[in-house]
Amino acid sequence: MKLLLTLPLFALLSFSNVQAQTAPAAPTKSTSAAAPATAQFKTSAVCDMCKTRIEKSMAYEKGVQSAVLDVPTQMLTVTYRPEKTNPAALRSAVQKTGYDADDQVADARAYNRLPDCCKKTNAVH
Repeated sequence: MKLLLTLPLFALLSFSNVQAQTAPAAPTKSTSAAAPATAQFKTSAVCDMCKTRIEKSMAYEKGVQSAVLDVPTQMLTVTYRPEKTNPAALRSAVQKTGYDADDQVADARAYNRLPDCCKKTNAVH
């Protein structure tokens, strides 16, 4: 009796599994992502601690693929996805880290939390 009850159930499961395997694949969504863009900002960074701090904070920003700060020139180069962020948002992120970004002054509260060696009044070292 058990065999008679399980046989139709087994046949039904097998049939549905075959249909699932032979069903046409759904069209995949084409991800024609825009090419990465690059932005450069003049910062007030003065040391390697600044470099580490800025690059790390930029890594947490949405859409940022890479951020590299050249300490001697104080230039931050950011590669980002334009559909996720824009230069204004990136500039604001630099300011919120405590550093100037181009002609825009750093967030005062973030700047005050920087170590003394990272303050822009300190000589470059």
